[in-house]
Amino acid sequence: MLSSVLLVLGIAVLGMAFRSFNHPVPQRLSVLCVLIASYLVGYLPSGSWLVGIAVASLWIFLPWLEILTKIRALRMPVERELEHKSPPGRDLFPNLDDLTEEIEQVGFEQITDLGCDWDAQRQFLRLFHRPSDQTQAAVCLIDQGNIAFYYMSLMTRSLDGQVFTTWNYPFAYALKFSPKTHIQRVRPTLSFHAMCGAHRLLLSRNEVTVDTILKLDPQQIQALLQEDLTAQITHNVRAGLLEPVDEQKVRYTWRGMIYLWFRFLWDFVRL
Repeated sequence: MLSSVLLVLGIAVLGMAFRSFNHPVPQRLSVLCVLIASYLVGYLPSGSWLVGIAVASLWIFLPWLEILTKIRALRMPVERELEHKSPPGRDLFPNLDDLTEEIEQVGFEQITDLGCDWDAQRQFLRLFHRPSDQTQAAVCLIDQGNIAFYYMSLMTRSLDGQVFTTWNYPFAYALKFSPKTHIQRVRPTLSFHAMCGAHRLLLSRNEVTVDTILKLDPQQIQALLQEDLTAQITHNVRAGLLEPVDEQKVRYTWRGMIYLWFRFLWDFVRL
């Protein structure tokens, strides 16, 4: 019995060790270790491989607990009004000033602080603009009460309406992007300077040159961002992932909840 416990603990520790590497291969091996350890938790006491598989598969079906309880009851506004908002306190976002300094060191200028509160979620957004190449940057804090996280993003708009975004959003994104939005997701451990390099590669792959980039007045950025959010909700309603509750709010359909589940599975394998 002791040897079985040590085996499970050993595989779990090995998974944690793989997780500490900033490379996709060992991080995926960490997921494999979690599944093996879970399988052994079911198999070793019972001697049944079916019980082992059932325990390991809980990781796959566990998201439905939140999907059926929280996500199904969630109501999202059709139009998210972004308004001026004071920065959160250091107890909630202690590294905001450090991130701001890091972004400004590569030529960005701070534009404004915005926010949007709806349901149980509070969102804070600090926008930046770099005049030399018309790139927008943002630091965003999502506060859901029981969990809070932040991410950074870089955005370039082309004259034909295409939007190219590089970001380090840490979770599977809950909605589809419009066809004209091109997303490049990088790891949260990547520095902002490295994110800028990854964004330049994204533009290069899509043959976005200086002549094809939309020249922006910093005051336009907030209005365009507002339009993007509204267009995304509309796109997801058309795609069948969301449905109107009334004129102001939408909710996930069953198709949308299945989409969320597959997004979780993709991230589970990807990470």
